[in-house]
Amino acid sequence: MNGKAEAFLAQRFWEGRLFQGEWTPHDGPAYTVLDKAGGQALTTLTLATPASLSFSAPKAIEAQQAWTALPPEERAGVFHRAAALVEQHHDEAADWIMRETGAIRAKANMELRSARLTLLQAAAMLGEPQGLVFPSVPGKLSYGRRMPHGIVGVISPFNFPLTLAMRAVAPALAVGNAVVLKPDPQTAVSGGLYIARLFEEAGLPAGLLHVLPGGADVGEALCTHPAVAMVAFTGSTGAGKRVGALCGAHLKKVSLELGGKNSLIVLDDADLERAAGCAAFGAWMHQGQICMATGRILAHERIADHLVALLADKARNVRMGNPTEPDVQLGPMINDRQLQRVDQLVRDTVAAGARLHAGGDARPPYYPATVLDGVRPGMPAFDEEVFGPVALVTSFATDDEAVALANQTEYGLSAAIVSSAVDRAMALGRRLRTGLLHINDQTVAGDPRVPFGGVGTSGNGSRIGGPANWDEFTQWQWVTIQETPPLYPF
Repeated sequence: MNGKAEAFLAQRFWEGRLFQGEWTPHDGPAYTVLDKAGGQALTTLTLATPASLSFSAPKAIEAQQAWTALPPEERAGVFHRAAALVEQHHDEAADWIMRETGAIRAKANMELRSARLTLLQAAAMLGEPQGLVFPSVPGKLSYGRRMPHGIVGVISPFNFPLTLAMRAVAPALAVGNAVVLKPDPQTAVSGGLYIARLFEEAGLPAGLLHVLPGGADVGEALCTHPAVAMVAFTGSTGAGKRVGALCGAHLKKVSLELGGKNSLIVLDDADLERAAGCAAFGAWMHQGQICMATGRILAHERIADHLVALLADKARNVRMGNPTEPDVQLGPMINDRQLQRVDQLVRDTVAAGARLHAGGDARPPYYPATVLDGVRPGMPAFDEEVFGPVALVTSFATDDEAVALANQTEYGLSAAIVSSAVDRAMALGRRLRTGLLHINDQTVAGDPRVPFGGVGTSGNGSRIGGPANWDEFTQWQWVTIQETPPLYPF
């Protein structure tokens, strides 16, 4: 056969179309996806509107009823085939993630590994127990079984578009739901259209998955449409509060995974070279645009100056540039608005008395690895989620003070402690108000096999991943069976 094989992510699939269980012609507004480093157009896609959901919902309901009737091994086969396609088209998908999100190659590879593992985990769910037998009287069987919600809406963000969409889409489908996914238009290919292609080629029944890239109006439609039973949202705390309010008003189940102001505590007995590496990775990975990013580095006063010097040296040696070029460690910010916000937060924090040791100057579309110390409560960057590559160092004198500083936030997503005394670190960690805790590591970590989520304004206490997927994406039905009806005294 002559000629080059067609790309797995060829524009013809989505040009003038939405994936509404299959590629469907749609006359919605056009949106140009940009290369975040170079600014050039990558592709043009069609945006959904609230009316798109009204078209998708009946198809999703019909497909969901047929999907739940399939044997578990047939459903599992879809996820195994999708996982194989992730491997088969790895390089093409990685290139999209790098250009669409500004990610370096290592981050793109991380997302693809996570997507593949999530798909395999979803397949494995179908071999797990799906109910419980409860105590009952002789002659009467009482049991509970897991039931799908019906249609699950998924609203995913720009920063880890594939990971944060797939971690909800795959398990929700596996347990018998239909899914309507609304990816951020800025990263709609790697966070949505790629997922549509995977499941299409893997043989997911038509009508079961819908991908509707669009604005806040489409997200609000998911929260208010009567056919959508649950919404899983990942994004900012402000937007999450709006999603929670809308879902609550319509009595929908809602899973909220929101922002964070995550502390890495470095005790005075820590290996500082390793601690500095943890702090740098946690603060600067993917330009700090991660909900779990290390937003505060709390360093014991005896080692704080040394730690700051190590971080500043690392910052000056970070290779910043187009992530498609070799050896680049720090790519562009997602957009100019976010770049300017980070720059202003740093400037305001320095004006409030913090000391700048490296970086601190916007170089559109980039923001360099930055180090500030002397950061105290009340300063803008101490209090707010920065979402940029900024290492903020605050010193403390005692373990009690470290706990107080770490807990001085409305957020509660991730925390980490570096110490040579694990028992001391664990005793301190038990006092932190956080959904995730890492001893002798940094704050950025995820695994589809474990429950993930935060407390406070980092979320509504929900969890996604591992055994928590059953709790999120199904509901209980209680069933009793007996041979003959009892005689009632009426």
